[in-house]
Amino acid sequence: MNKEKAAKQFIKLLDIVERLRGPDGCPWDKEQTHESLLPYFLEEAYEVIESVDEKDWNTLKEELGDVMLHLALQGQISEEEGRFSVVDSLENVNKKLIKRHPHVFGDAKANASFDAKKNWEFIKHKEKKRKSRLDGVPPTLPALTRANRLQQKAAYAGFDWNDIDKVWDKLYEEIDELKQAQKRRDQNNIQEEIGDVLFSVVNLARHMKLDSEDMLRKANTKFHKRFKELEIELANRGKEVSGATLSEMDEIWEKIKNKG
Repeated sequence: MNKEKAAKQFIKLLDIVERLRGPDGCPWDKEQTHESLLPYFLEEAYEVIESVDEKDWNTLKEELGDVMLHLALQGQISEEEGRFSVVDSLENVNKKLIKRHPHVFGDAKANASFDAKKNWEFIKHKEKKRKSRLDGVPPTLPALTRANRLQQKAAYAGFDWNDIDKVWDKLYEEIDELKQAQKRRDQNNIQEEIGDVLFSVVNLARHMKLDSEDMLRKANTKFHKRFKELEIELANRGKEVSGATLSEMDEIWEKIKNKG
């Protein structure tokens, strides 16, 4: 990486943002607040995810720039309001990275990524003076992502199975409990057991080193694509979905599925 060139471009970005927020700047940029920017920042983050999913590296390049713009905007607003500056944020993250990687910048040992992350979580727990090892996982995270992070934190604290067969057993157990709740038509218990099944699926994915949120997002994309193909095929036959039988749709679906 050409660090000198990167530094110049980052400084240029800060200068542009400062001017946009200045007296003769852009009316839209000047009226933005920390809170008003959040929906746009979230949108940019999801666009980064989409570009990675699609392996669209040109778009990823653009979207990462948009994310950096939001970082610069948030830093500029904070500086204007006398809270902190982008420099403070950079100094903070640099110190944090060094402190939480004692196996790189110190004498600690970490022979695997699990050990490295375990060190990180333990140091962070001590720094924040948290009461629980599960603290620090935002409730606003998507549910699958939050389940995964809670499980990870518990695992780094030593609360985890080291045998994936036990994870499978737990999943089957939860499915059986869901079946029993459904037979009893106990709606409250059904809801609870569905949650337990989903939590167990997340745990299984985690043990396979897969991210359940990512897997479900890809499954959604696949279903969306195949269903649109189903609609096209029905249209070629002079029909709409509402006018087709389930058996007819199943037959088309299987053909689409077998195409890969």
